[in-house]
Amino acid sequence: MTTVAVFLISLLAFTARSVYAVQHVVGDSGGWTTFGDYTTWASSKTFNVGDTLVFNYGSSHGVDVVSKSDYDNCVTSNALDSYTGGATTISLKQPGPMYFACPSFGHCSSGMKLAINVVSAGSNTPANTPTPSGTTPTPSDGSNESPPTTTTPSTTPSSRPTTNGGSPNSGNIVVDFNIAN
Repeated sequence: MTTVAVFLISLLAFTARSVYAVQHVVGDSGGWTTFGDYTTWASSKTFNVGDTLVFNYGSSHGVDVVSKSDYDNCVTSNALDSYTGGATTISLKQPGPMYFACPSFGHCSSGMKLAINVVSAGSNTPANTPTPSGTTPTPSDGSNESPPTTTTPSTTPSSRPTTNGGSPNSGNIVVDFNIAN
């Protein structure tokens, strides 16, 4: 019985993070606007495969998925995908860097752009790992585009099995899981 309980707890601990996809509202309550600081916003998040980004914006804005070069230079005429309509949800389907910009004239250069790094769902690696000085990480897709390099606080899932009432012979196990995002 104890072996089965330990196995189930271990299985739950390893799969819990990948089971629950996170919906990230870009800019939180401020939304996707020319007033957002999206570098700071993204630095406090971990983006996993299976998560979604939700962009909420007014009619004078849009969301373009762009290459790193186009992100760096605020070029939206070569968008990989383009969205309008005030509310856009984008699924994060594969690990690696992703870049977004508002296609409205002057908005990207005013800071209305977002760079994230998506990690595998089972990974405990923070989404925006700092790059050691003088090195450039290589994305898993083999491209020459480097992921954004902002710092993310480390969050680690934890589990703490305890016995019911502290009695070693009670036979009941209570598990407390804390999963930080």
